[in-house]
Amino acid sequence: MPAFITFGRILFAVLFLYSGASKLFGIQATADVIAAKLTIPAIAAPYTQQIETVVGMPFMQLLAIVVGGFEILAGLMIAVNVLARFFALLLIIYVCVVTFYFHDFWNQPAPDNLRTLIDALKNLSLVGALFIIAGYGRGPRRDDPAYGDV
Repeated sequence: MPAFITFGRILFAVLFLYSGASKLFGIQATADVIAAKLTIPAIAAPYTQQIETVVGMPFMQLLAIVVGGFEILAGLMIAVNVLARFFALLLIIYVCVVTFYFHDFWNQPAPDNLRTLIDALKNLSLVGALFIIAGYGRGPRRDDPAYGDV
């Protein structure tokens, strides 16, 4: 694989590694943000209560741990180029869901929504990069002339 692509994958993965680690180091803060933006539907509430009973912690804290762990795992897998397409596709879904629920600039008044709009556009560019990784996969074959000069 060309060196630029490898370096680009590593740099791209840093965002998810850092984001996941910050979620895991601040589990309660992450759980509070999730709880403020996400409501559990009434139909799923009995199941989340059962999960809380089994694991012994609030569901939002468990969700914060799962999300942080997923971001770290997906970032590592993309950085080391193992199952990169699969994790890129999972991250596309994840980033789209996060953008819809947490960067809802359409629900905010005009002067205050600029920061949220910029974050949503940043996430849109991340989705574009993830599509490139998903389409590119493990990289070209050695006989591919387009990347033979790097």
